[in-house]
Amino acid sequence: MEELARVAGREAANGRVMIAHLGNGSSVTAVRGGKSIDTSMSFTPTAGMPMSTRSGDLDPGLGWYLWRAENVTAKRFHQMINHESGLLGVSEISPDMRELLAREKEDVRAAEAVALFCYQAKKWIGALAGALEGLDTLILSGGIGENAAEVRRRICAGLEFLGIELDVQRNAERSAVISAQQSRVTVRVLRTDEEWMIAKMVSRILTVNQRKEK
Repeated sequence: MEELARVAGREAANGRVMIAHLGNGSSVTAVRGGKSIDTSMSFTPTAGMPMSTRSGDLDPGLGWYLWRAENVTAKRFHQMINHESGLLGVSEISPDMRELLAREKEDVRAAEAVALFCYQAKKWIGALAGALEGLDTLILSGGIGENAAEVRRRICAGLEFLGIELDVQRNAERSAVISAQQSRVTVRVLRTDEEWMIAKMVSRILTVNQRKEK
């Protein structure tokens, strides 16, 4: 959001913004007036859309079923949904989107994993657009969001009813703005630096605590 304000101005940052952070961990967040009002993640990062190795949303009854039918313990279930699911679990090949895109034409499992990821991202964008009551800006970020033009294309295809239209050439070139001139929603590709933001927030907290101690 800080980067959006820097490149597009405060008015854009204060509008109806959707952030699709697509990477090893993936989430979709609805932001209005500069504040998050909803997100695909929940009590743990496992919730929401499928990721590289995390499952995303599951039927709560699945834990009981796996325990009863397969004698899956709570510890084993935790390992499964955090480290053996998502792109890796569906494809049984790799958690890396680059490898799955390269192999999807020859391997149906890779194709299914890519299709599921794109479908779930599209579904979450549509759902949270309802929470925002419309959309002004869609941000695609994270390793996949920043680098996989084909994934960006598939996610945005069919979202024209929300006002999202991509420019094919801009998307292929990973331009800062990849939406078409006539698109009602501005679609941006923004780089994220999670490590820098974590360090910045920790520094801010430590500074506040030092002031309190004085």
